[in-house]
Amino acid sequence: MDLFATVGPWLYDHGPIWFVTIALIVGATIDGIMLKVPNWLTFPFIISGWIFSICFPGEGNSWLGGLGYSLAGTAVAFLLLYPFCAINFMGAGDVKLLMGVGAWVYCTHTWYAFCVTVVIGAVMAVVMAWQRGDFAKHYAQFWIVANELVTLRDPQKLAEVAAERKSSMLLLPYGIPIAIGSIAYFAWMGLLV
Repeated sequence: MDLFATVGPWLYDHGPIWFVTIALIVGATIDGIMLKVPNWLTFPFIISGWIFSICFPGEGNSWLGGLGYSLAGTAVAFLLLYPFCAINFMGAGDVKLLMGVGAWVYCTHTWYAFCVTVVIGAVMAVVMAWQRGDFAKHYAQFWIVANELVTLRDPQKLAEVAAERKSSMLLLPYGIPIAIGSIAYFAWMGLLV
């Protein structure tokens, strides 16, 4: 009984973060190998976050409040990444992976994890382009894409242009920056210990 009294609070406080961390590592590994984050991982990841939030809503919350926070985190993650998926700049699996994070850790942590993810993703893209020896080409493509985002503004047209250019672009399995960024944020905030 003393073991549960000692481990129980730690597990309640840090267990969800460790579950998310493990799911992110699995997702990043698969994305790195297959350039895809599979639905068999992302859908249970999201749904289990909702269920956990219903069963363990946190102090002062009802099950409905816990579900509300979880759904809000899921929605924030969707809104942050779906626009890039809609214009064919990223895969739907990456969006769903971050939605799983949102389902488990809610809005604020998801937002900050996303911010760190963007920085990690940018650094990884630069390093990948540099290592391949075609940094100048990808740097020029970056500015072409940025210009298209500002001038075209039609998601359908942006998606078509991105699909045409995809074979010449450097593909970054974005599940990796999502995992590194989120886990780095969790560690920085002391959520893992």
